[in-house]
Amino acid sequence: MGKALMAAMEQRYCIFCEIIAKRSPADIRYEDDDVIVFRNQLRWVPIMLLASPKEHMTQAQLWESDLVGHVGRVASEVGRAHCPGGYRLASNFGWDAKQSQEHAHIHVLGGTYLGDYVNPQGW
Repeated sequence: MGKALMAAMEQRYCIFCEIIAKRSPADIRYEDDDVIVFRNQLRWVPIMLLASPKEHMTQAQLWESDLVGHVGRVASEVGRAHCPGGYRLASNFGWDAKQSQEHAHIHVLGGTYLGDYVNPQGW
């Protein structure tokens, strides 16, 4: 990553980076040297966790890196532990997909029947 891009990213406020640095509170469910999992502030379904690399990167950077395997394994393990009836892993890329945070993350969703992925009636 270029120095200019890194400098720009460091100047932006990132709630995920604040949580990782322990400057902002979070309900942390898992943590190792590279990955953190914490409860999402949103409560659309009973279990809403976020598995994120500790290093600030975009969704595309995560999914194009070797780290995605580790983040995915952790997300799956946490999903099995917290959602015995089943869970969904999801990542959003961009505005149309409802991505609200620049910092890469995988959603772990469960605790209830999650329904269809999209409206079966079409767009």
